[in-house]
Amino acid sequence: MDDDDGENVVDFSRSDLELFPEQLTETAGALDCKTLLLTHNRIAILPRTISQFQRLEALDFSSNHLSYISEEIIRLPRLRTLIVKNNRLDESALPKDFGLAPSLEVLNLSGNLFTDFPFQLTQMDKLKALYIGGNRIRTLPPEIENMQGLELLYLGGNYLTSVPVEVSTLSNLSCLVLCDNRLQHLPKELTRMRSLRSLSLHNNMLTTLPTEMVKLRNLQELSLRGNPLVVRFVRDLTYDPPSMLELAARVVKNQGVAYSPDNLPSTLVQYLDGACRCVNPKCKGVYFESRVKNVKFVDFCGKYRLPLLQYLCSPKCSVTGHELALSDSESEEEPNVPANKMKKVLLG
Repeated sequence: MDDDDGENVVDFSRSDLELFPEQLTETAGALDCKTLLLTHNRIAILPRTISQFQRLEALDFSSNHLSYISEEIIRLPRLRTLIVKNNRLDESALPKDFGLAPSLEVLNLSGNLFTDFPFQLTQMDKLKALYIGGNRIRTLPPEIENMQGLELLYLGGNYLTSVPVEVSTLSNLSCLVLCDNRLQHLPKELTRMRSLRSLSLHNNMLTTLPTEMVKLRNLQELSLRGNPLVVRFVRDLTYDPPSMLELAARVVKNQGVAYSPDNLPSTLVQYLDGACRCVNPKCKGVYFESRVKNVKFVDFCGKYRLPLLQYLCSPKCSVTGHELALSDSESEEEPNVPANKMKKVLLG
């Protein structure tokens, strides 16, 4: 046992243990320790005797064979940090009332066997940092919105294919890690996260980002490498030629031909009123069903070039002008953005 400026640390890491060292409960001063380290052993169960460490503030049980955590863990009134990464925990391993742990602020469950997001965690409104990466989680529950104390949420290395809009309600979240999942799109509601400063999205299946992403003015770190984003997306673009109806409707709209319910059937009037303006500033055309998907790089906070999805009226518009860059290598520097502030974080 080490005593460093009154900060008691008991360290049994790499001690070739298969069972929790019960002798600690009989060792003078051990029960008063604030930090207990038991990493890199082969312990399978966190026993009931853990409740005797009433002054414990940090418990690190990483890299064991842990498959069960006793409900006594919630009877540690001062426990603020619990690290149980790289074990064999799944949904059945956590006590039913785990969410009632009174003082827990940092929880690391990464590198375990969870296939579902543990429901107990959604009861922990005071938890500040949750690491639950490297598991097999496929979905996040809507109840995640209850975790309003979260400042850091690490979900990297799971099987997530989408992010629920409820994540956007976590108003204190400053770091969100979603890397190494299977995400194909993000909800536009994420732009409500005004406190977000770091967003990790690398190694997913993203082809574009919501246009609203530029509203994240406080974002300082953005990782997008290892996503299809632009290159494959643009190569795979398809364009269905306009129908005769649409061609005629485009002429009416582009030439400013007057029409009204008095001289056209109501269905045609409704169709004409549904025209969408091409976003190319050098084109004044419109489109209806037939449109071209295009990616535009937009400067974001003077640091990043974000690929945003937009729609054009024809393939000719996708190669027009300075404003519509098709790939990162073709993008020109914007004159009002200093070159030394640009960070290439999009494709690697």
